[in-house]
Amino acid sequence: MQLFFPRQKPKANAKDAIVRLRDTLQMLEKRESHLQTKIDTELKNARSNAATNKRAALMALKRKKQYENQIEKISGARITIEAQVMAIENANVNLETLKAMEKGAEAMKAIHGSMDINKVDDTMDSIREQMDMADEISNAISAPMIGFDIDDDELNAELEELEQEVLDSQLLGADAPPVTAPNVPTSEPGLRNRVPVTAEQDEDDELAELRATMAL
Repeated sequence: MQLFFPRQKPKANAKDAIVRLRDTLQMLEKRESHLQTKIDTELKNARSNAATNKRAALMALKRKKQYENQIEKISGARITIEAQVMAIENANVNLETLKAMEKGAEAMKAIHGSMDINKVDDTMDSIREQMDMADEISNAISAPMIGFDIDDDELNAELEELEQEVLDSQLLGADAPPVTAPNVPTSEPGLRNRVPVTAEQDEDDELAELRATMAL
């Protein structure tokens, strides 16, 4: 025996619902524009028959009121549909946001699934240990290699002695007046080509002059 079950309605899709509602809005806008054209026509008929045919003018105004009433209902329906479209769009945005957040949570859970806080601590301790070792190696490499120890006190004492010697030399130079040689001409005026007389020649001349005196 074949059993017949009522066909289940397909689940409403946000996108399809929004498209359907927007199509309805366009249809209502066209209907409202059509009614507005009829209102303008009936108003024109009422004005043209106001003085000559009051009955026709009144019927035109009555039809005009009916059309205006329909436009008011359409305007109310449009406002309701526009609000519904906005609500569906907001709900769809919230749904997509929630789905994205769920995917993000699943990704974080998958990432953290292979991690353990104790393993992280051990890894960080190992990194710190290796960094300390690298620092010690760098300090050892950069340290100067000197074959003997230097006494800083001895160097400072030697430096003080040198400073004192320089100071004493400066003081002695300041006390002694500068010695300037007298400006004695080395040659007689007009005798530029004469050979300069040395000290030994002066002594020989004086000795010859003394012998000549004694002989006299």
